[in-house]
Amino acid sequence: MRLSLVPDRLFETYNEITPALLRSLGVKLLLCDLDYTLAPKSVRAPDEAVRRWIEAMGEGGVRVMILSNNRSPVRVEAFCRDLGIDYVGHAGKPFAGGFRRAMDKAGVTAEETAMLGDKLLTDVLCAHFNGSLALMVEPLGGAKTLLQKALHAMQEPFKKMNRRKTQ
Repeated sequence: MRLSLVPDRLFETYNEITPALLRSLGVKLLLCDLDYTLAPKSVRAPDEAVRRWIEAMGEGGVRVMILSNNRSPVRVEAFCRDLGIDYVGHAGKPFAGGFRRAMDKAGVTAEETAMLGDKLLTDVLCAHFNGSLALMVEPLGGAKTLLQKALHAMQEPFKKMNRRKTQ
């Protein structure tokens, strides 16, 4: 278990992450946040780009599941059903419960799992708490509310630390 807010890898968008990259890192299961990671929160159904990316992951031997803190399962359930993938809702990120349920469902270890998200305090911390790789993307759709803008601004120093360590 690591207590770090610095993501292991930083990407502009999810589609920069390839099955070949994940396989080279030993990843068999990619847990993804949904809101602002794969789609803006206002988007109810997956677009063609997400569909192609999920399909490519499967063809490349990487299982994708959604790990979401959403309190209402309606959007997450419909989004995942449309993509044909599993999800764990009410995950309680950054804590271990939902993360462990997803790994058990997939039959993998923490070392074979990566977490992809747009937030340090939930997604990155969750991966590190559980001994997994933390992948971070810039939020899709950008910050809308004052709170979101403040949270995104607070994340910037940690993203800069990642950029420095990976140069």
